[in-house]
Amino acid sequence: MPNVAEIIREHVTLDVKCVDRLYLNGYIPRLQSEGGVVAFLRQAGARAVPSPAIFGTITDAFKARLRAWCERRQIPWIDFPKGERKDDIVQKYRDRFPAASGVVLVGVAQERAWGWASSKTQRGRWVHFTWRRKSVCVNHYYIYVLDPEWGPAFIKVCGYAPYALKLCLNGHEWAKRQLRHRRIRFTALDNGFLDCADPAALHEICHRLDARDVEAFFTRWLARLPLPLTAAQQAAGFPYRLSILQMEVSRTQVFDRPVRGREFFEEIIRDNLDLGRPSRVQLLFTRRITRATPGRFQTRVVTHGVAPSVHVEYKRCHIKQYFKEERALRTETTFNDTYDFGVGRGLSNFRYLRTLGQHINTRLLETEQTAHDCGLARAQLADLVLPTHTATGLPAPALKFGQPRAMALLGALCRFACAPEGVTNGRLRPVVAQLLGVPDGAYTARHMGYDLRRLVRKGLLGRVPGRLCYSLTPLGRRVALFLTKVHARVLRPGLQMLDTHIVAQAPPRLRTLFIALDAATDSLIEEARLAA
Repeated sequence: MPNVAEIIREHVTLDVKCVDRLYLNGYIPRLQSEGGVVAFLRQAGARAVPSPAIFGTITDAFKARLRAWCERRQIPWIDFPKGERKDDIVQKYRDRFPAASGVVLVGVAQERAWGWASSKTQRGRWVHFTWRRKSVCVNHYYIYVLDPEWGPAFIKVCGYAPYALKLCLNGHEWAKRQLRHRRIRFTALDNGFLDCADPAALHEICHRLDARDVEAFFTRWLARLPLPLTAAQQAAGFPYRLSILQMEVSRTQVFDRPVRGREFFEEIIRDNLDLGRPSRVQLLFTRRITRATPGRFQTRVVTHGVAPSVHVEYKRCHIKQYFKEERALRTETTFNDTYDFGVGRGLSNFRYLRTLGQHINTRLLETEQTAHDCGLARAQLADLVLPTHTATGLPAPALKFGQPRAMALLGALCRFACAPEGVTNGRLRPVVAQLLGVPDGAYTARHMGYDLRRLVRKGLLGRVPGRLCYSLTPLGRRVALFLTKVHARVLRPGLQMLDTHIVAQAPPRLRTLFIALDAATDSLIEEARLAA
């Protein structure tokens, strides 16, 4: 069976990097604060007292206006049954939709949202309202559209103040539309691509997608659809603005044969389950993690029936690898909170998040390939296990293969294989102690400091400029994975098989062959009359 590196290098026919699902929030900035709400109500009601009844009037008027707009255009209006998948219901209407673009249907569902609630205080003729955020269950209006540039999408409008919108778009569908405009042939793979007559043009199109295309969609439909706030109210200082709620950045690698995808996941699953690590292991990103950092940091291998998937979690960010439609490997990073990476939710961060997501996807794939193509040359192995000197003459103590402390150190580095930076004394030491099977206090910071110097001088770690931490070098990643694999998969089980004190109902084949070799060697010595 080919390894992961060979599968990716030799059996991928199309490699597509593209933004996948985009879930955006449309909000009115001035309606996010109590002062803005008061100013809006005074302006909308032309009264000194900002009465909450104005919001009720706007809500009722919006529903009536949207319903009448749909009736004039013969657009279906449905109430979504509770518990049923909306996409399954809408797809039947999409299949029958006759036009190339337009509104397919409007669906209504009751869902929870954060809205404004008021408290009234009255003293004689003096009346005052205070406002607070409250979770309310209100009508949401799903407007499903076919857009000339984005294809299938929907806009969800909350019918309650502050009248938030949600937009759901898909970058792969946008790319398909651009290919059709250029008359470039392709075969779809669900919401991806199975093949393309011009892969270079597809790459250029996917790379060209940016925030301006999203804004163009938003502007186009704001002008066409009835919304809770009229155009005049929006122009009077209450316009909508977009922010990123969720963004999926994907890389899809199409295999020449479906069997290659299954082979890929067999190897990946094996690495996550038997390389001396538990089924859930820590995976570090470029962000610093401390004990106070909320969220989970782990890798999971999930096998639902015969469709395995790998899930990596960092705070609220999620990476998923799965076998798409039995033809392609989809590696997908989902940003659920952009603040996990130190940037705001503004649409201006679209390009940065796309680049970051592709960097994460690539780093994960490179680590998986290195894990399966990590052999060392004889000279590299000799430099590692023997005492040497650095180019500046500093002594580099040996890392002796098989020595418990050296193997625990290399095994601990495997936990940081996906971390381009951020290996510190404090983070690495408890992992080494755990693999040694000793209390944290028995493997001290002084011991860790000595081992870190060894790793740096052997070229396995590099110092991060301006920070008190190290990054795992490409050589370090290769050495850690190779020697840990040899120790965990060859040396340790091999010696166990050869141990005659371990009783086995059926002796391992290696033990049987070794006993036969031992007997043949004894016979040869006896025939040579060399026995004592």
